[in-house]
Amino acid sequence: MNWTSLESAEQINAIKHQEGYSVIFKHSTRCSISMMVKKRFELDWDKLPESVHLYFLDLIKYRDLSSQIAAEFCVHHESPQLLLIKDGECVLDLSHGEVSVDEALSVLN
Repeated sequence: MNWTSLESAEQINAIKHQEGYSVIFKHSTRCSISMMVKKRFELDWDKLPESVHLYFLDLIKYRDLSSQIAAEFCVHHESPQLLLIKDGECVLDLSHGEVSVDEALSVLN
């Protein structure tokens, strides 16, 4: 599996209209906790169904997109943060130590 980098508002709009599940991982490239959480998630992401779309947002580079994500999906901004989106709605919002593939799978199954 590979991340798709989020770099535009159009991508967020596309996620809102995409069928099925998508994961958005909001990551601060300056934060060691965020790096650890991302690495731990990536170690287990092969457990996710291949149909799940994986998106990565660099919060430092694209702060405006982070604000748009918070508004579009009605979530409070956190970092690191994992959002599970289904059919345009955020169905799971995890941050910091809560972020895990197993938590995402609990909603997917």
